[in-house]
Amino acid sequence: MRLRLVPEETNLDFFRPMRFWLAVSIIGVIGTLILLPVRGLNFGVDFLGGSLILAEFPETHEIGDYRTLLNGLDLGAVAVTEASGGHGGQVVLMRIGSNGEADQSQVVATVRGALDAAYPGVQYLQVDSVGGKVSGELVQTGVIAVALAVVAIMFYIWLRFEWQFAVGAAISLIHDAIVTVGIFSLLQFEFNLQIVAAILTIIGYSINDTVVVFDRVRENLRKYKTKPLKDVMNLALNETLSRTVLTSGTTLIALVALLLLGGPVTWGFAFAVIFGVLSGTYSSIWVASAIVLRLGVKRDWSKPGGGAAGTKFANVDA
Repeated sequence: MRLRLVPEETNLDFFRPMRFWLAVSIIGVIGTLILLPVRGLNFGVDFLGGSLILAEFPETHEIGDYRTLLNGLDLGAVAVTEASGGHGGQVVLMRIGSNGEADQSQVVATVRGALDAAYPGVQYLQVDSVGGKVSGELVQTGVIAVALAVVAIMFYIWLRFEWQFAVGAAISLIHDAIVTVGIFSLLQFEFNLQIVAAILTIIGYSINDTVVVFDRVRENLRKYKTKPLKDVMNLALNETLSRTVLTSGTTLIALVALLLLGGPVTWGFAFAVIFGVLSGTYSSIWVASAIVLRLGVKRDWSKPGGGAAGTKFANVDA
């Protein structure tokens, strides 16, 4: 007997509350754009600049012990991760954020002195300093990476489907990226390069779900040439609902485990992707599909013109 989280056949009207969910999305995006200049982001060491120290300790200790020691020095934001086991020891990567006043060479000297006193025999494999210019370039590179990902995906959808689908997919991806940044600004969780990687992961996950829905919409448009576009898209969403629930559910199980058991190193990444999976599943239905419904699509792919059929919001039940 196969596991079913939803009935084999459903007949839900996904577009009945469309006005409400579109309003929620618009409020979320506008709220983020207002929140960012006012509240800003809690940038981590990657974006603030600071010092990076890779050290090998002869004995293995809890990562929290190193973090507590460095926090006690009151030098700035601290991030500590275990790099590997080393050659019989423990290799730890420590990043100390710049507080805008301290000289980074002095910061490194203070950290090395504290580590030498607490952990005799420690060896320093790499010591680097990241200035404000480099950290600013990382912010710019992160924004460019997200923008290029959205443009490339939009181009791919345009080639595979039609421009209406490309517009819907692109807007839903931008929506997911913006609201994810917004939740980090609202809650003031640390925003670092891991979160940029999480946003790119969210974009990939979201477009995968959107393409599955769009592919079924295209099949149904060929099959039901006279059925209203709203009914065709509703049918496609109902037919892919079981797949969406199972895929999102299994993904969330793994992410929740990472969130609860991964520790502080992976906590931000796991939280961002969990929020993004929920946002991406939501936007595939009430952002991407709603925009395609509004713009209309051609009904017959066998003809060059195809005859686009649009459906206005005024004809959709609120």
